[in-house]
Amino acid sequence: MTTASVIVPCYNAETTLPAALESLARQHWNQPWEVVVADNGSTDRSRGVAESYARRLPLRVVDASDRRGQAHALNVGARAATGRFLLFCDADDEVGAGWLAAMGDGLRRSDAVAARWDIERLNSPWLQQSRGNPQATGLQRWTHPPFLPHAGGGSLGLRRSVYETVGDFDEMLAIVHDTDYCWRLQLAGFRIAFVPQAVVHIRFRATRRELLRQALDYGRAEVSLYARYRDRGMTSFRLKDSLRAWALLGLRLPRLLRAGARERWLWKLGYRIGRIAGSVHHGTLAL
Repeated sequence: MTTASVIVPCYNAETTLPAALESLARQHWNQPWEVVVADNGSTDRSRGVAESYARRLPLRVVDASDRRGQAHALNVGARAATGRFLLFCDADDEVGAGWLAAMGDGLRRSDAVAARWDIERLNSPWLQQSRGNPQATGLQRWTHPPFLPHAGGGSLGLRRSVYETVGDFDEMLAIVHDTDYCWRLQLAGFRIAFVPQAVVHIRFRATRRELLRQALDYGRAEVSLYARYRDRGMTSFRLKDSLRAWALLGLRLPRLLRAGARERWLWKLGYRIGRIAGSVHHGTLAL
């Protein structure tokens, strides 16, 4: 059996996929490994781009076009993989030197691992300031309301046995399926270890419109997680925390003249509006 399978979910990523695959082609490891690109029904040249790397990588492209969604592509890729370790890498990110070996070594000791994020290489200064780096020194904290830590899906690695125990990524979740998976994994008794030697260069959404849309989506989706986990140990929502967040948005209005601060404010506004929309949809108070 292959030691590790790198699973790359892909949808219309012809502009970023070459850099992602180039970063994988630069990896060195003394164990057998493969790359599985799960094409989620791309209408651009993504599939051809991926297939062109089969000369430089032990790479296969699998068809995940029967259902749209990144979670579905992840599951199709995981089922097609032959490795004892499953490593996940987004088609718009790049892995750093030594990433593969560090993730593989980490999985020899731990049930699951998460790489360190770098946000500087692929993002302008204002984008870096607008989003910050929640996975620079450890797993991401969940604070609204507090619950278990988590990691971005494109930085995760799992033992195959863990995936077979926990099950598929939830295809009902368009986003935050990675957070949901991290929580299910931990509630099942497994542990996620942070591997700072493994670096993923993260690419954020590059326009303000994309930034706002993503913030709205995250706000709505996180209410879905609250509705799902509030009876499984998640701290109860506190209205005063939401009111404080809205008050801070008002206090930070004078900062909108500064690039970076303006986009960070826009992200937070979109997120709060998304929380309201999610609360209405789920009939719960999680503003």
